[in-house]
This record gives sequence, structure tokens and C-alpha cells, in this order.
Amino acid sequence: MTRLDENHLSSGERARVLVEALPYIKRFHGQKIVVKLGGVAIEQRKQETLLDIVLLRYVGMLPVLVHGGGAEITSMSDRLGLKAEFKRGLRVTDAQTMEVVKMVLTGKINPDLVASLNRLGGQAVGMSGEDGPSIIAEGHDADLGFVGRVTQVNAEPIDALINRGYIPVMASIGLGYDGHAYNINADTVAAELAVALGASKLILLTDVEGVKGPDGQVISELGRARAEAMIAGGQAEGGMIPKLEAAVRSLDAVPYAHIIDGRTPHALLLELFTEAGIGTMVTP
Repeated sequence: MTRLDENHLSSGERARVLVEALPYIKRFHGQKIVVKLGGVAIEQRKQETLLDIVLLRYVGMLPVLVHGGGAEITSMSDRLGLKAEFKRGLRVTDAQTMEVVKMVLTGKINPDLVASLNRLGGQAVGMSGEDGPSIIAEGHDADLGFVGRVTQVNAEPIDALINRGYIPVMASIGLGYDGHAYNINADTVAAELAVALGASKLILLTDVEGVKGPDGQVISELGRARAEAMIAGGQAEGGMIPKLEAAVRSLDAVPYAHIIDGRTPHALLLELFTEAGIGTMVTP
């Protein structure tokens, strides 16, 4: 059997699946899990992924969901005649593009995710880094426009939601000291939140199987030093650069970071509740 198919599992096999999950449920009960949702996980696997999030909350874990929306931002930009440009894996964001980013992230994707979580039985509240403000940012580089780097996280409003039983859903926008909104890579936001909240895990859902080595095979466990070497040596390219940087950054305070394939049905459950897991685990 190459995949878990509930329609072909015996009652004994179903019981073994639940028993295998028990140690992980016990281990992470009451622990914060920061999950970054983007790309295919939103476009094709939203229902399964959000069901996973609700399940985590019901078994006693404390999920925090961070989302981007690159594909929808690009689509909206194209419709408005704004050409998307990327440098070093980051979207160049002028003033017009920043308005599109806010419109898509806080006006469409965030409320859609919140509504879906609530329909599935979760209690979710949407926010962006401007709320609170919870994420303070500054300009990344002049040639990137209103692309920000996180300089401070105010965890208090997020913790207040968690303590009241809510699932925070965070759009990756920060507030600058200059009063401007900044577009921040969602992987980066997730890593900074994981550090500030003292999370037990950071999980980055992406549209590849994981981090691949020179032989093209997925690296199941990646040490921090090797991850840093891959970034510095150019082995990581495009969108994988901010993901690896985020994973490495989170290890300052988070025990494990995971880069997993959001195209896989119920990828979160497979990573958290099975011994084998999926994707790449980045460790200190």
C-alpha cells in the first residue's frame, strides 16, 4: 500500500494508526505549532489542511496559521497591468503593488481562511501584523520597495487569542516605524512568530517534496550547519532560499523546523502524528 486509504484499512489497521499518533498527541498537547500556509496548500489542498488545523486544536495543540498568497497577488497584479518582479526570491513591491498585496491578503485570503476554519468547527480570528501592531518591520533593501524585514514581534495580542481558545490566522504584512505597511515573506513571518511565541515546531507547507540534495533526493533530516552552507553555496534557489533561512532562524528558539509538501493530502497530520513523517526536518 503506497498511500493511506481509509476505505481499504481493516479495523485493526485503523486502530494502529490512532495508536501511532498517541505519543505525538501527548508530546505536543498544550504546545504552540506555527504553520505557514501558501501556494498549492491554499489553492488545491485548503480543505484538508484546514481540517488538520482544526484537529490539532481539538486534540489540545495550539496552532497559529500564517499565510501568504503569492499566486493570487501575481494574478491580481496581472489583471491590473502590474508586472510581477522578483529578486532573491522576494517580490519587488512598489506602492501600487503594496496596495494589491493588502487587498489580496487582508481583503480576500485571510477572511476566506477564517470563514473556512469556522465552518469546520474551529474558532479562528484573522489579523495582519498591522493589528496590535504585532509585527514591526523596516525596509529590506531599497531595490525591493515596500518589502520588509521583521524587527520586532509583539506576541501579546496573538497570545491573548490563543489563551481564549482561538486559532490566530496571520497575514504576512507588517507595520513600519514610518507608518507604512510592508510586504513580508510569509516564511519569514512564520519563523519570527515561532521564535517570539516559544513554539515547539515551525512547519512550512510548500509545493515541493522538501529540500533536495545534489542527487535530487529529498533530505529527510538537515542539520543547521548544512542548511546554512546550502544557502551560502547557492544550492538553494528561488523560493527555497527564504524557506531555509526561515527554518534556520527559527532554530534560535524552536527545537524543529519542517519543510513539507503541501500538495500531499493531510500533510500536517502525516508530519506530526507518524514516525516516518514527510519532507525535510531541519534540526540544530
